[in-house]
Amino acid sequence: MPSRHPILHTTRLALPALAIAALCACTTPAGRSAQAPLQTRTIAVLTVDGLRFKDHNKNGVLDGYEDWRNSAQQRARDLVARMTLDEKAGAMMHANPPSTASGTIPGAGTAWERPGIDQLLLDQHITAFLNRLNTDVAAMARQANELQATAERGRLGIPVTLSSDPRNQFQSSQGISVGAGSFTQWPDPAGMAATGDAELVRRFADSVRQEYLAVGIRMALSPQADLAINPRWHRSNGTFGGDRETARRLVNAYVTGMQSGATGLHADSVVSVVKHWVGYGATGPQGYDAHNHYGRHMQVGTDTIEDHIYPFTGAFAAQVGAVMPTYGQPGPGLMVQGADGPIEQVGIGFNRQMLGEVLRGRFGFDGVVLSDWQITDDCLAGCRDGAPAGQKPNPADIAMPWGVEELSKESRFAKAVEAGVDQFGGAKDPQYIISAVRNGRLQLAALDRAVTRIMLQKFQLGLFEAPYVDVDAASGVVGNAGFQAMALDAQRRSAVLVQNQAHTLPLKAPAARKVFLYQIDPASARRRGFNVVDTVEQADFAIMAIATPSEVLHPQHFFGSRYREGDTAFKAGGASYEAFRRISAKVPTVVSVYMDRPADLSALIPAAAAIVVHFGLGADALFDMLTGERPFEGRLPYDLPLSITVPAPQGQLATRMGQGLRD
Repeated sequence: MPSRHPILHTTRLALPALAIAALCACTTPAGRSAQAPLQTRTIAVLTVDGLRFKDHNKNGVLDGYEDWRNSAQQRARDLVARMTLDEKAGAMMHANPPSTASGTIPGAGTAWERPGIDQLLLDQHITAFLNRLNTDVAAMARQANELQATAERGRLGIPVTLSSDPRNQFQSSQGISVGAGSFTQWPDPAGMAATGDAELVRRFADSVRQEYLAVGIRMALSPQADLAINPRWHRSNGTFGGDRETARRLVNAYVTGMQSGATGLHADSVVSVVKHWVGYGATGPQGYDAHNHYGRHMQVGTDTIEDHIYPFTGAFAAQVGAVMPTYGQPGPGLMVQGADGPIEQVGIGFNRQMLGEVLRGRFGFDGVVLSDWQITDDCLAGCRDGAPAGQKPNPADIAMPWGVEELSKESRFAKAVEAGVDQFGGAKDPQYIISAVRNGRLQLAALDRAVTRIMLQKFQLGLFEAPYVDVDAASGVVGNAGFQAMALDAQRRSAVLVQNQAHTLPLKAPAARKVFLYQIDPASARRRGFNVVDTVEQADFAIMAIATPSEVLHPQHFFGSRYREGDTAFKAGGASYEAFRRISAKVPTVVSVYMDRPADLSALIPAAAAIVVHFGLGADALFDMLTGERPFEGRLPYDLPLSITVPAPQGQLATRMGQGLRD
């Protein structure tokens, strides 16, 4: 039975807006706990034994889950024992909040839509939401507080957990990451791998943690522990590269920074969700992503699966809070250590062997398993075949139920829970789980295990006592000068010098030479003393900024129309290559290439004076490197594909993982 404590005195803190009982510094009698800081807008505060507690369920009694002196585990068990079936099913949803944006990825835009989100919280009992907003810092923090205030009105007063896709990098892609906006912009994770510096990655994640905390985000859908082994894959730059040991070290550092330590969750943590368990990077030869029906099949074998598992061990060593399974569907005959028999050919979110036997059994993971988004939805014609000609792809077509397409939604939910999923990304209708329990398809005990894990983390994070953020202070944390300086330094350190013909770099005596710039801010060049001219014919040399080429191969599919697919080679007809060919034919040309995927540089190498590749590099940082103010340190985090054999003396060309020239 849930525990109770007799009340000696009850009082309500009737303060406007964010009411904070700043009691953590008070003196208490010997043998009692120090007062926990409390935040409330409408929930009454109970006084017991001279200490104060929030009356979340509004019954005037100090119940076990309301007593912050109890352990987080005790409180979670007590709370789950009080929850109804509807409330438990709602807790297993991790929804996209309705937002003011339309025709785009669900939940994007600048503001959440009220009362739609309130209905999900109060009527559907959903207390976990993905924050895809891209707005100013104060507005984001304010909306987080408004959501927590609504949560106080729930029967049990369960606070909200807000998550976020990565939003502190250069890459921005719907369903994967959010534009940095006011947040500090670091190199993409592949760039962090180019530094090879685990301590830098820890500081990176720690700074992101602080920015997230400032706006009320308490769960990070990162890091990617996937291996980048196919240059055509859209998500290579979100990984820590292609070397499994480097990935393990940096995943460990990232989780440690995000959770503020390697000993578990606490009030200063942001839950790290390591993903995508496991084999997401093992795409087919075309590199198609498993978000898409045409990319649903993983191509990983018994002889290679352990390479993909290995980076996750870095997360486990840091006591990562959550794991996200991959969408991908394994092929026949896959055997994995710790699993009984060949792996079932279903997406890993439905796979009992990979979640129950390997993840929880072999590796002892006891945190939350959060499914990737919309694995239980129906993949209909628009999902399978794309939108009809002449029509735009529709977000309503997003679904990834790979391997279980023929099951009903109720059966998909049940199969995933039985496999080991605790919470469903992108889901907002708990009725399927409720129905599965009532129909005997799911045991209530399975829900209790899942919801206990979910609630445990809310208690560990301190959300029941202090869910609110300081709106006025948030802007002083997000994008502050100290974080910006660290990120700029990381940008410089991650740049890789691939080619430097005749010691073109570093550039000397800029004022004496005329430079033509292609897609580079001239103000940055002029600040360094460069004489910028308007045409290549006027120039002594040129500097170009271009990116890895791509093709639009699936324009009628929602993600296919947005993801960078196809060949990564610079070739005739491509805008950037044609510009390079025209410019380099007239003057020596330095090329800076943004590697959102590993580029095939074969067509550039013979004619370029120097080639710098990077994973997010601002114009000022670029000129720091080109002028020699900072030496090149970066090393390639993966192999670069070459479509031709390029003759080059030893040490004058870097194209293999771990290589990088020094100017």
